[in-house]
Amino acid sequence: MFVDQIIIHAKAGDGGNGCSSFRREKYVPRGGPDGGDGGKGGDIVLYVDPNVNNLVEFKFQPILKAKHGQHGMGKQCYGKAAVDQIYKVPVGTVVYRLPDESLHEPLRSPKRDETKRIYPLVADLTIPHTSYILCQGGRGGRGNIHFKSSTNRAPRRCEEGFPGEEGRFLLEMKTIADIGLVGYPNAGKSTLLSKISAAQPKIASYPFTTLTPNLGVVELPKYQRFTVADIPGLVEGAHKGVGLGHDFLRHIERCKAFLFVLDMAGSEGRDPKKDFQQLRKELKLFRADLAKRPFLIAANKMDLPVAPENLKAFKKSFRHKIIPISANAEMGIDLLKKTLSTLLLETDS
Repeated sequence: MFVDQIIIHAKAGDGGNGCSSFRREKYVPRGGPDGGDGGKGGDIVLYVDPNVNNLVEFKFQPILKAKHGQHGMGKQCYGKAAVDQIYKVPVGTVVYRLPDESLHEPLRSPKRDETKRIYPLVADLTIPHTSYILCQGGRGGRGNIHFKSSTNRAPRRCEEGFPGEEGRFLLEMKTIADIGLVGYPNAGKSTLLSKISAAQPKIASYPFTTLTPNLGVVELPKYQRFTVADIPGLVEGAHKGVGLGHDFLRHIERCKAFLFVLDMAGSEGRDPKKDFQQLRKELKLFRADLAKRPFLIAANKMDLPVAPENLKAFKKSFRHKIIPISANAEMGIDLLKKTLSTLLLETDS
């Protein structure tokens, strides 16, 4: 199961109550107040783990709770602080806070295009092995020892523990990769990923074989490498949520550059020129800045008879950088990897 969007309810632990107590021992007359403080409640902490690739853990545990702090005791004994509850999330997790009114509603599954509602952004967790405190545990209450003064020698006042923070949050995972593969279903994106990296995505001869994002690491000489994301294929109207719509487009927002994979053989009656124009249009309609990012065109399936003729016609219409390849026949793969590496160096400079 792959989950990249989930709504959770988080409640940090309350602080322990302070103690109202007086020292009463033999040979110690008028011992005075000695009530200790309550312990701090546990925090709800999100830990960015690079070994986690989706949010499926929260599908079965959407309510996150931490324990309360221990109450203070006599003889100036402080209550024990509760242990923080740590939950692992994948790199690229974005956290939005839902309105407080939703706290009293039953937990639900996130609706498509949920983040288009202007929810406040809480955190963007992109750095591996870092932690973020989602809900702070409550501070423990003070014991009566803190209220002693020259005019109040026997205070009976103490504080209750402070409540821990609570809230409803939308967790959304956005894949982090250097290159995003963009193309229509059956264009050969998954096959290409399996040839340029050690990734093993599902490959079949029917549309929408890829239903979840796949990441591959492309190894280059001199210990260089970059990451490539193979994401479900686009269809017309994807920016409105048609097909897998935002389930796809959300995952390419972080890519530095794009590789448009086109079926240059025109399989299934497709037109490579129209496909390229429509793909560019969908990116621009989803987010205007995506259309401005660097890109290459991979003219795939060049081993098929009609592909060379279609490529000539395509080059007359577009003067972008085009790399002829055949992912299935492993043709042009090395040139493509070198060109992508150069593109990334130019993008970073």
